[in-house]
Amino acid sequence: MDGSVPTRLGLVLAVTASVTALGACADGATAPPIPSGDPGAFAWELPAGFPTPRVPADNPMSPAKVELGRRLFYDVRLSGNQTFSCSSCHRQQDAFADARNLPIGSTGEPHPRNSMGLSNIAYQPVFGWANPNTRALERQALIPMFGDAPVELGLKGRETELLDRLRAVQLYRDLFRSSFPIDPDPITLANLTKALASFQRTFLSGDSPHDRFRRGETSAISESAKRGEAIFRSEPLKCAECHSGILFTKDVDHEALPAATVEFINNGLYNLGGTGAYPSNNTGLFEHTRVPGDMGRFKIPTLRNIALTFPYMHDGSVATLDDVLDHYAAGGRTISTGQNAGDGSKNPYKSPLVGGFPLTQQERADLLAFLRVLTDSAFIRNPKLSNPWIGNRK
Repeated sequence: MDGSVPTRLGLVLAVTASVTALGACADGATAPPIPSGDPGAFAWELPAGFPTPRVPADNPMSPAKVELGRRLFYDVRLSGNQTFSCSSCHRQQDAFADARNLPIGSTGEPHPRNSMGLSNIAYQPVFGWANPNTRALERQALIPMFGDAPVELGLKGRETELLDRLRAVQLYRDLFRSSFPIDPDPITLANLTKALASFQRTFLSGDSPHDRFRRGETSAISESAKRGEAIFRSEPLKCAECHSGILFTKDVDHEALPAATVEFINNGLYNLGGTGAYPSNNTGLFEHTRVPGDMGRFKIPTLRNIALTFPYMHDGSVATLDDVLDHYAAGGRTISTGQNAGDGSKNPYKSPLVGGFPLTQQERADLLAFLRVLTDSAFIRNPKLSNPWIGNRK
C-alpha cells in the first residue's frame, strides 16, 4: 500500500456543505426565545456513569451561552468568504468528524490532518492531533478561525469585520447580551470563543449499545460483540492500554481527577527510509518539542463512534476499520514504494504497546462487531446539537 486514500466525497462535499450552510442562513421569519444567561440555570445532561466535565472558572456554562455557541458553530459568517462554518468539517451525522481523509478549508486549501470527531470533547485535556499547548477549547477555536497554514475559516486580519457581521444580527445582539450580561460591549472575540466552547462541551455521547449492555441490557449487543470486547481487552492486543475507561482514551480530564492525563504515542504509521521519520508536514509532537523521540507521536483519539469517524489516523490515510486492524496486527504499516516508503513496524520511536498480534478471521469479525457497538445513534440525531438556522433565522 502506498499510504494514501482517495479523498472521500472530496471537494464536492465541501462545496455542498458550504451551499447548505448558506441556505440555512437565509433570513427567516421568527426569532427563537432567548434562553437564560444565569449559570445556575444550566443543568448537565450527563450519560449514566459520566463524571462532570471540568469547566474554566471564567467561562461557566449557561443555557444562553450554549445556544449562542450553537448558532455560531453552524454559521458561515465565521469564515472570511462566508462559505464555511465550523460544522463544514465537523458534521453531526459523522459524530462531528467529516468522512474525508483530509478536510478542505473555506478557500479550497487542504488540511494536512484529519478532522477529529468531537464526541465528549468536554473531557479532553488537549486539542488537535499533536499540539501539547492547546489546553482550552476557548483557545482552540482561534486556530481554525485565524490560522493561515493552512487556511481553514480564513479570518486572519478580519476580526473587526467578523464582529461587525455579528453585531448586525438582532438575535446575536440579544444572545451575547444574555450570555455576558455584565459586559458593556459583549460582542467580542473572547466571548465568541467562550460561547463556541460552551456548546461543544455539550457534545456528550454515552448511549451506544455497548453502554446499554454495561447498564444491564444483556441483549443490547450480539454475542460476537461480547467476544470482541474480551479480545479488545486481552493481553496480546493491548488495545485497552491506550483506549481505556469510559471514554476509550487515556487523554482525559474531569472534576473527579486531581489532574488531567495526556499522552501522545507513535503507532508505527510511517518510518521513512528506515530512519523513524514521518512526512515533513506531519511530524507530530516533534513539531513542537524538536525532541527526536517525539517524532510521529500523536494524540490517542476516543473510540466512541469510531465506525462513523472514518477514515483513520492523524492524516486520514487508513480507510476502514479492517485496515486499522491490519495495521495493528502487523505492529505498524509497511509502505513499499514512493516517498513515504518504509516499514513502520521497525520505527525506532514506536510505542512498545504496538507490537503486533495474530488474529483469526473469527476474532477479527468479533473485534469489528465490538467497535461498531460503540456507535451512539442518539448522539448523531440529538436535536439540541443540530443546525438551528435551518428553517428559522432572524
